[in-house]
Amino acid sequence: MKLDESMAAIVTGAASGLGEATARMLASHGARVAILDMNAERGTEVAREIGAVFCKADVTDEASIDAALAQARAANGTERILVNCAGIAPGKRTVTKKRDTGELIPHDVASFRRAVEINLIGTYAMISKCAAAMAGLDPVTEDGGRGVIVNTASVAAQDGQIGQAAYSASKGGVLGLTLPVARDLSGFGIRVMTIMPGLFHTPLFEGIAEDYRKALEANVPFPSRLGRPQEYATLVRAIIENDMLNGEAIRLDGALRMQPK
Repeated sequence: MKLDESMAAIVTGAASGLGEATARMLASHGARVAILDMNAERGTEVAREIGAVFCKADVTDEASIDAALAQARAANGTERILVNCAGIAPGKRTVTKKRDTGELIPHDVASFRRAVEINLIGTYAMISKCAAAMAGLDPVTEDGGRGVIVNTASVAAQDGQIGQAAYSASKGGVLGLTLPVARDLSGFGIRVMTIMPGLFHTPLFEGIAEDYRKALEANVPFPSRLGRPQEYATLVRAIIENDMLNGEAIRLDGALRMQPK
């Protein structure tokens, strides 16, 4: 599918990090971009800089999603591109032992559920609602293609570390839905792909000490550094433009395999 000014695109979690880089890339190629995020201040700023529209959205709330999609479509038309980047990365062990008392504390269900609701259910809600709209559009490729959906999982979906049970489970769910949803939507000419990033320089890493950052980078075989959000965005572009990419997940990690901790 050709990426140009005829395309309307929606990017969740686009006020920062991988989503912001993707929104900037899409806009630079002429696409009409809608930025969906909870951070209205930063989202509005990014939208202004790239000529996009900002729509405040909570991906765990269907009414919020519906309102944001209505706003995006009113401004840009029906989307042919959806990139799901909204997510959280909680860290908590299944059982934690207090150092002072020795008390054993189980992982609270509420925080586990929140990770699944945002990372997995929120992703699926966006997929289903956007796919229903895409399915009503006219084809734009010789094969009958109508749209493309790119999800964000994580290498933690396959080799999650200590303390990543909730995160890995939620991202593993995104990995698991990729093929069946691609098959579900094949009759409509809608492709579905997932990217599994490794260690990327996102706001999550802004506050870490330099020595810790260097230690993390040393674990990446090549190139031995944190990934750049623009490199994620470049892969999104490749997926959009290559119509044979469908129903698969791609690790974007410099050959990293995460150790237990």
